[in-house]
Amino acid sequence: MPANDQDTSAGTHTEHEDYPWEINIPDHPARQDSPEYVKSRATMNATAKTVDGFYYGPPPYQDHHGGGLWLKDADGWFMVRNLAGMEWSSQFCADPAKVDALRVNARRLYAAFPDAVDELGIRDLLDHEITTADDVAAWTDSICNASVPLPAPKHTGVLPKAGGLHHYPAPIAEIDFFKFGSFTLWVVDPEGQPAAVLPMGQPGSGDGRVRLVYSTPNTQLNLQHQQAHLAGQELVFDSDHPLARQAFQKQYHDIEVAKKAAPSK
Repeated sequence: MPANDQDTSAGTHTEHEDYPWEINIPDHPARQDSPEYVKSRATMNATAKTVDGFYYGPPPYQDHHGGGLWLKDADGWFMVRNLAGMEWSSQFCADPAKVDALRVNARRLYAAFPDAVDELGIRDLLDHEITTADDVAAWTDSICNASVPLPAPKHTGVLPKAGGLHHYPAPIAEIDFFKFGSFTLWVVDPEGQPAAVLPMGQPGSGDGRVRLVYSTPNTQLNLQHQQAHLAGQELVFDSDHPLARQAFQKQYHDIEVAKKAAPSK
């Protein structure tokens, strides 16, 4: 969950929002920012701001518990990601032995970057075996986990403004970081709800078809999507379908502009 400076209710409860999801949260203490988290958030922000053209975008940042590992070489700081990131509430179902595997993986990587270990002050964290709930908590809020800087829209944004990682599947939401600017990933279905589509062909192929990769739960499009999935098929729309037209609208616009700008023969 996103960082929150206020306490939440203790005990077993649910979290929900208008976008259909609801999860059971086991008993745990009311949430407060731990000293480890306050420190890691400050370190994350200070480190990310030294990176020109940071991949996820410019500050200000929210702190995503995404398993980022900050490394430093002759060119400065850069970030990679561990095998898994742990959201804050996930610690209450976390097997210490499996979390320790994340620590071991990080320690093996950091062995090649001793200067980064010293500057981040994580030697003890990397060397301490994770065996208890307190150990898990310390890892969860450390700079080795609570460490991925995301602009607010990319972190907690809701469509139509932005497809944040906390509201949409990461394999879909993360496409927005590397897609062509001329392709529209997030489109609107006939009920006015968000959907995501991808091209069927390579850029320049002339193939205007798209395949559906995300549909809003409890919509007619979602029903079609589920039926296709159960049949082992992709849901593909022809180039004249409204979803395909939305996806390629910027490209169609650019083509028309180029035609008008071209000298007449």
